[in-house]
Amino acid sequence: MTPNAFQPSRLAFRSFVLLAVSPLVVLACAVEAPADDVPLNAPPEGFVALFNGKDLSGWKGLVESPPKRAALTAEQLADAQKAADAKMREHWSIVDGALEFDGKGKALCTEKDYGDFEMYVDWKIEPGGDSGIYLRGSPQVQIWDRPVGSGGLYNNQEHPSDPLVAADNPVGEWNTFYIKMVGDHVTVKLNDKLVTDTVMENYWEREKPIYPTGQIELQDHGSKLWFRNIYLRELD
Repeated sequence: MTPNAFQPSRLAFRSFVLLAVSPLVVLACAVEAPADDVPLNAPPEGFVALFNGKDLSGWKGLVESPPKRAALTAEQLADAQKAADAKMREHWSIVDGALEFDGKGKALCTEKDYGDFEMYVDWKIEPGGDSGIYLRGSPQVQIWDRPVGSGGLYNNQEHPSDPLVAADNPVGEWNTFYIKMVGDHVTVKLNDKLVTDTVMENYWEREKPIYPTGQIELQDHGSKLWFRNIYLRELD
């Protein structure tokens, strides 16, 4: 059947609709584009990047807990660190500017110890994922796929352990922690929302206050993990 001369064909109508919405599509893309244009692993002013986006420089494998490390001789610690670094290279890799953990090794640790500091870190987990950020070698600012949300101090007993609100993005999307630690007090924001503002207890030696300095650790917990944009500023 021949289309009426005064009635546009379906093809013409589709073309008209496409032309009409195209500016909206272009506008939407223009709004979203800057997020993709932000360079990875480029720290803001005053911060240093703990991860360079290219390799594992500045990081080491996990050797035991702080008390157990302290009990090792220098030779024992060197041998244990060599073995831990080899395991680290087996299970941690760099993919598209991010640290990727295959879920089969141990935690990734900074080579340097830190006292008071503030830091940013982006993280992503898979369904059922579990991880955390150890501060001064102590667990932990919690990361997991649970209704209560991430960012709590999971191992606290005397002080609050749950986050104030659940602020996680959907599983599989990137999240951003802001963490500030001064003395034994820890403040955590997750995706710009305050989730923790309390004392962090010493999990390893509960009769003692939190260690004054220690390494930062990206916790292993048997699931795949991703981290990027890890920035830190030491505080006087």
